[in-house]
Amino acid sequence: MSPRHMLLVLAAVWLGCAPAAAQQRQLLEYPSIHSPTVGTRGMVVSQNETASRVGADTLKRGGNAVDAAVAVGFALAVTLPRAGNIGGDGFMTIYDAKAGKVQVIDFRSVAPKTATLERFVDAQGKELDEASRGYLAPAVPGTVAGLYMAHRKYGRLNWKTLMQPAIDLAAKGVVLSHDEAFVFSWARERLSSSAAAKATYYKKDGSLYAAGERLRQPGLAWSLKQIQRGGADAFYKGEIARRFAADAARHGGLITLEDLASYRAIERQPVVGTYRGYRVYSTPPASAGGATLINMLNILEHFELKPLRASSAAALHIMAETMKLGYADRYRALGDMDFVQAPVSGFISKAYAAERAKLISAAKARPVKEMGPGDPFHYESKETTHFSVADAEGNAVSTTYTLGADFGSGAMIEGTGILLNNQMNNFSHEEAFEARRKGRSAPLNAMAPGKRMLSTMMPTIVFKDNKPWLITGTPGGATIIDTVLQLIVNTVDFGLNVDEATHQPRIYQGTTDTLRVEPNFNPDTVAALKARGHRITSDETMGSAQSIMIENGLFLGGDDPRRPGAKAVAP
Repeated sequence: MSPRHMLLVLAAVWLGCAPAAAQQRQLLEYPSIHSPTVGTRGMVVSQNETASRVGADTLKRGGNAVDAAVAVGFALAVTLPRAGNIGGDGFMTIYDAKAGKVQVIDFRSVAPKTATLERFVDAQGKELDEASRGYLAPAVPGTVAGLYMAHRKYGRLNWKTLMQPAIDLAAKGVVLSHDEAFVFSWARERLSSSAAAKATYYKKDGSLYAAGERLRQPGLAWSLKQIQRGGADAFYKGEIARRFAADAARHGGLITLEDLASYRAIERQPVVGTYRGYRVYSTPPASAGGATLINMLNILEHFELKPLRASSAAALHIMAETMKLGYADRYRALGDMDFVQAPVSGFISKAYAAERAKLISAAKARPVKEMGPGDPFHYESKETTHFSVADAEGNAVSTTYTLGADFGSGAMIEGTGILLNNQMNNFSHEEAFEARRKGRSAPLNAMAPGKRMLSTMMPTIVFKDNKPWLITGTPGGATIIDTVLQLIVNTVDFGLNVDEATHQPRIYQGTTDTLRVEPNFNPDTVAALKARGHRITSDETMGSAQSIMIENGLFLGGDDPRRPGAKAVAP
């Protein structure tokens, strides 16, 4: 970051100082221990530096934010195989500056047409391991359709140009970092699900690639070339599809040529809320994240957080209790809107939040069973990875996509280099079995052929003064919603810059009475939370939020250090 850029970032702080104090100051001072990457012509932030640079180069060549997002999405399929993908799914939230509109492209995967509940639970209704690993676990992938739709509707550069960096990376190979080499050791058991995966990610003698060695993926390069020439049809109807269906059939999988040919990405209206004067746009169902985030923000508006200060026990307590309420409702209130009627508008209404906020005590944690699910129907009107992109024209893109678990199902399509997701385990199989046994209605997230399973993915754009201000999102499974909530509270309520907000320690409160905190959490804060009645546990870090803040004409990139390799890059 140049001194000029740093001065611009700090100008607002300095202007607030008394003139006398400013005259006496002789040494340059910085107001935060965390400073964002600064750009003047846009910003790309992803979990992998190489992919971020691909996006920044796309902006340099005259591409817009959607072009850069598409290029990053395909690059991550090569450089971050545990999460980046063309065999998975996700959501993309787009702000089109020219039209002045926010749209969401839903490319969540869907259940194959022959999928039945009995394939995924045992006789007692317990979910089988096959729902998470191997060839039964994948749902019909949506990533290629989603990226192709985004480009067709909003992109500017030639499709073939956007595909070329990923093809080159796959064919020429990427030099592995220590973390990238380590993950293949960690994932050996999962990747042993298919001979193709083992042949791709391990040497001929079965040994590991070491840090500094080059991993080439010729099968994936072939697939990317097919998509470069034929667009999404190459994946869903061409030779890739034929290899896909044949490989699934050989290994007892469910996905057929008909499933692939019938898949559609869908452009949807975002869910929209407000928080302390800011406007929040996020993803609608089948994402459970966007509506739950807005519900939680609505509840938090009933509490003054700013005086409590960032990461204080008092503020974290209020947020944890709010998280309990949001998580208690999300599976009851949400499902694939193409299949079920869900009370989304009631769930995100201010009136419903006002009723739920009454359950929170600032002094003491309440058991989840006392807070329980509410009734949003009453208020109804008649490894995953994330990347953010902004360009100089005012466009913004927030994208989260996933294989599900790290390396997904572990199954790779023979002859393609494409690793498949394990999203079939995201349906409510055990709840559906219990409902059937007791003769009750199926849960909203019950599996059905062609149905999208609920997701916590929620690429989000926060507007200030009618312009994109914070572009954010994260991987992290169940912790995604809580992570994005904390990013917004840290920036809006506590006034932290995007890098400070990203580095703050995180909590996760789900549907149990246990509050998770990140490792090395302040022990005094933990003690104060325990005194309020929270049961505390700590195991691992949460999320990998890759965010952009746009302030005073500058693009400020905050890359999350929780997963090695993340990088904000300005064009």
